[in-house]
Amino acid sequence: MTAFVRNQWYVAAYAHEVGRELLGRTILDEPILLYRTEDGRAVAMADRCVHRRFPLSQKPSRLDGDRVVCGYHGFTYGTDGVCVSVPGQQRIPRTARLATYPVLEQDAFVWVWIGDREPGGTLPPRAPWMDSPDYTVVSGMETIDSGYGLLVDNLLDLSHETYLHGGYIGTPEVAETPITTEVDDRAGIVYVSRHMDDAECPPFYATSTGITGRITRWQDIEYHAPCLYLLHSRIAPAGAPAPGPNGSDPHAFHVEVVYAITPSTEKTTYDFWAVARDFALGDQGVSDFLRENNRTVVLQDVVALNVLQQALDTEQDGYQELSINIDTGGLAARRILARLAAEGAEQGRPAAAR
Repeated sequence: MTAFVRNQWYVAAYAHEVGRELLGRTILDEPILLYRTEDGRAVAMADRCVHRRFPLSQKPSRLDGDRVVCGYHGFTYGTDGVCVSVPGQQRIPRTARLATYPVLEQDAFVWVWIGDREPGGTLPPRAPWMDSPDYTVVSGMETIDSGYGLLVDNLLDLSHETYLHGGYIGTPEVAETPITTEVDDRAGIVYVSRHMDDAECPPFYATSTGITGRITRWQDIEYHAPCLYLLHSRIAPAGAPAPGPNGSDPHAFHVEVVYAITPSTEKTTYDFWAVARDFALGDQGVSDFLRENNRTVVLQDVVALNVLQQALDTEQDGYQELSINIDTGGLAARRILARLAAEGAEQGRPAAAR
């Protein structure tokens, strides 16, 4: 089981999900309440009343202005998590306060800092296509009943597209083409690339781009541990010129696939997915097609990872996993995650215990 990495930013929701309705999410086993103040600021605090632990995200809990009123006994909290009213008495216990979490809105995501220290100047990794006027985005979120490490493995080894996602994004060339892997241990980034010069065009791209023949297909992955995965996908008719020395690439279609990977519990994961494209920007039909097809692909992964988690839960002690060349990126990610988890655990220990 992949250990949690604390003292990190994680995506808690899309910006459009957080409003004047109380929203509950569990991140790294911590139940978190999200909402917006009347002036539009996003707030995150513990999603359990201090009195009897009633989830504040559940009705009949409600907002009164910017304050949260527990629907069980009426304990009321300000945006700083401090209780300002209790039923039947004037005195408010000093311990009647909820933990609050730093919040940052960036690239259409609401990020929440999970840890035992302040983020300081640490910022989340970027996915600028998410709210760029030069791209059209479709997105969604699915919950997976597996540890988040299995999703990281899945995304860093795209050879599974050939077998799991045939008829959507998979073609024989994906599994047949060797990968190149680079690792920036200091930054915690894994790069995996697969460039196919003459490949079958899968329906996902044939329908959305209109290409009818074979294609040049590039898959360039950046995984920013622990929380963000970016797939830079380039699709062009086979034989089309490569990008120019200044980066211009007018002969190709570009798709930026974004996954925010948020561990919920030890064996559940929020899979925030998005597909941003730089073509057919105003074509609702293309958007509908990509949304439906990508969600189908994501759900195929969900089913596979749920089954895999169940299988791993029944494995005998001492089982030895087999890895091959296609696993290079995933193994590098595991090493980085293990280091980050250990560093987070060390930072969280009292000084006298270190």
